Amino acid sequence: MRARTRLAIGAVGALAAAGLLTGCGKGGSSGTEAPDKGASGAGCAPVKGDQLVVLTDDKKLQNTDNVIPAINAKAASPQLVAALDKVSEKLDTPKLIELNKAVDVERQTPQVAAKEFADSNDLTEGIEKGPGGAVTVGAGNFSESQTIAELYKIALTAAGYQVKVQTIGNRELYEPALAKGEIQVVPEYAATMAEFLNTKANGKDAQPVSAPELDKTVSALKTEGDKAGITFGKPSAAQDQNAFAVTKAFADKYKVATLSDLASKCSGQATVLAGPPECPQRPKCQAGLVQVYNFKAGSFSSLDAGGPQTKNALKTGQASVGLVFSSDGALAAS
Repeated sequence: MRARTRLAIGAVGALAAAGLLTGCGKGGSSGTEAPDKGASGAGCAPVKGDQLVVLTDDKKLQNTDNVIPAINAKAASPQLVAALDKVSEKLDTPKLIELNKAVDVERQTPQVAAKEFADSNDLTEGIEKGPGGAVTVGAGNFSESQTIAELYKIALTAAGYQVKVQTIGNRELYEPALAKGEIQVVPEYAATMAEFLNTKANGKDAQPVSAPELDKTVSALKTEGDKAGITFGKPSAAQDQNAFAVTKAFADKYKVATLSDLASKCSGQATVLAGPPECPQRPKCQAGLVQVYNFKAGSFSSLDAGGPQTKNALKTGQASVGLVFSSDGALAAS
């Protein structure tokens, strides 16, 4: 499971949380169970297939978790920020999916994948030289964060800095290091970081500050960051957030492209929703699907959070719809 998770981020009648999730059952168990609110319709039975597609979140259940550079406020020279913003300008979700595919599927190193991206997208073109000096880019302990950190290194090196990338671990470890200036830059996720800083400053029961609208989330993020000595560059168009996927064969058979389609056509007994054990209670997982879309699955399969178990269940016809991450390399063919 990735170092950061967003199943509990934001509010659909629930509290925000920013750290690791507390499971509601045994992780990775493969049994199915009836959801809290049953479905009375026929539903849509799983359809196996090799290609996965993400259903459009047309009612904006998820908040905006765009990739954004987080910077120690004292290190944030105009040239450093501008170099990081160049990465944001070049990065969108399809490109992030391809980067993740290169690393997670094709087994390139983050350094190689980042270099190929930088070369093919003219990443360093027009970057202005800064005052120089040593910069440490921190990374979370998952490949996507490490690859984006390598992109930051390339851009900052072009700006005249002496840059190293250091994989630190989870947000609870690297955020204090960033605030203290022990590291200068970290790739972050707008809504998740906003809620992390919010709950750290105001307690776990703090009213959520992130929103489905990017400008509102970034505004709240910058307000919270100012209190911690952290500033932020431009958000990229790339998002890594909760998403719900089906096989292309399923989408074609039942004519579903959005979560509204899924709710109207597939609420019912035959529909199997797959996700982590805590999904039924989480406002960005099954609980949110019920509240925002009135989607009612016939059963729930307790597997993992966007991992190989859930994706395999979709592909082998054991699940109708499953929780994935929107930048997963497995979605590249889609």
